[in-house]
Amino acid sequence: MSQAHSNLHRTPWGDWWEGTRRTDIWWTLAWFDIVLRYRRSMLGPLWLTLSMGAMIGGMGPLYSSLFGTELSKFFPHLALGIIFWTFFNSMVNDSCNAFIGSGNYLKQGYFPISLFVWRSMARNSIQFAHQIVLYIPVALWAGISLKAHALLFIPAFVLFLINAHLLGLVLGLVCTRFRDVAQIVTSVMQMAMFLTPVFWLPESLPGRAQYILWNPLAQMLDLLRAPLMGNVSDAHNWHGIFFWTAVNLAIASWLFTKYRRRVVYWL
Repeated sequence: MSQAHSNLHRTPWGDWWEGTRRTDIWWTLAWFDIVLRYRRSMLGPLWLTLSMGAMIGGMGPLYSSLFGTELSKFFPHLALGIIFWTFFNSMVNDSCNAFIGSGNYLKQGYFPISLFVWRSMARNSIQFAHQIVLYIPVALWAGISLKAHALLFIPAFVLFLINAHLLGLVLGLVCTRFRDVAQIVTSVMQMAMFLTPVFWLPESLPGRAQYILWNPLAQMLDLLRAPLMGNVSDAHNWHGIFFWTAVNLAIASWLFTKYRRRVVYWL
């Protein structure tokens, strides 16, 4: 039996694992994506850091005055909100094109499709690493002291990566089959930015509007942001993300099992 034939008859789990374990492929592809994007640029990805730093520095004092909030409290909240939301948004939008943008590879030979979701995640993680360093001077200026519960950031980040991968499989499959869905996702993410406490403080909401904080993006943002600000996220955020993880896992498993072999015919 040929290698291609045997690969096409892998179990869903074996197919997913084959793409996941090939870190040498998807990490190299992600690295070259960054290199090619900033080719002939003097600063390369540091332009991401500088542009976001300018945005945070300009919006911090302005929005602090608009909301009547002390700058030393609002500035770290805003900085982490913008950094993490940019990460969320790029992960989701890139997931829509994970397979479409890798069509040349998928048409030329067998590649497990999970490999290209990891490629998209790795590319965005490299960009995130250039942006999160902006929080260090902000935290030092605001006098934030991290305690032992800051380590909760680690399981929160792992949960985020798990959900990002599951959502990447779902959106990658759906958007490859129905190309208009990518535009819908972009519009939804733009609206969700204003319904998520990126620029505003959760305590500023009136009581009856607190339901907004139950959206999964708001819960994930709080799990990641609270430990880095010396706080502990509410228990309902952990419960909510575990629930959404289970939902994502069920949907991604079903779609991946049923439609993973059709991707190349949809391209």
